[in-house]
Amino acid sequence: MTDFRFGRTKVRSGGVKLVLALAISLFTAGCATDPITADDPLEPMNRVFFDFNQRLDRHAALPAATFYTSAIPRPVRGTVHNVLNNLGGPVTAVNDVLQLEFENAGIAAGRFLVNTTIGIIGIFDVATDWGMPQRHRDFGETMGVYGVPPGPYLVLPFRGPTAVRDLAGSYVDGYFSPLRYARYTGRNYVGFVRSSLGSIDNRSANIVTYRDIERASVDYYATMRTYYLQRRARQVEEKSVQTAELPDF
Repeated sequence: MTDFRFGRTKVRSGGVKLVLALAISLFTAGCATDPITADDPLEPMNRVFFDFNQRLDRHAALPAATFYTSAIPRPVRGTVHNVLNNLGGPVTAVNDVLQLEFENAGIAAGRFLVNTTIGIIGIFDVATDWGMPQRHRDFGETMGVYGVPPGPYLVLPFRGPTAVRDLAGSYVDGYFSPLRYARYTGRNYVGFVRSSLGSIDNRSANIVTYRDIERASVDYYATMRTYYLQRRARQVEEKSVQTAELPDF
């Protein structure tokens, strides 16, 4: 397998091919649509995976999140949440630069530096008290800022809702994560633990929200699809206040 170098970063050709394939799929899937009008040509497959994820949630994720909420004290859960958020700082900073939001990039970089050092790897959110509020930007949003449409809606097993653009963006964001370049034994294990904790943290924060949405929905799949697309459209437009009432996927 051929390796390419981007600056000092070595990228395998397989990774490059994956990103290119996803980009081609995005642009050949059809014209851009209203983000609230779902572009969902794979709906039959998506519904199968949605049902699979729902069964997995009922029997594994929800019990784990409920136990986490009831057994772990709120201050400890807050600490875990802070550390996970801190690890996303470089991703936000790089995407702010790519979006030419240099002031926001400086704030994101400053947050990461302050919270990693004075805040002890992010355990304490010192930066917010110092006037550096938390933001989140990813490469899917960056592509959206430059006019790349979301492409077909996708539901993936074990992952949940996404779109072609956002799936490709999450792959690129992996190269901006500090964990990718850390050199230590068990890096993959640490990445798995981070992913698992992130899933539990997110699910525990949305226990009531998801329950209420499911109870109020005639078609839970269609409702969650609409909420996901609404949230992503507002995030691309940086209407963060307007995402407060939507579930955090």
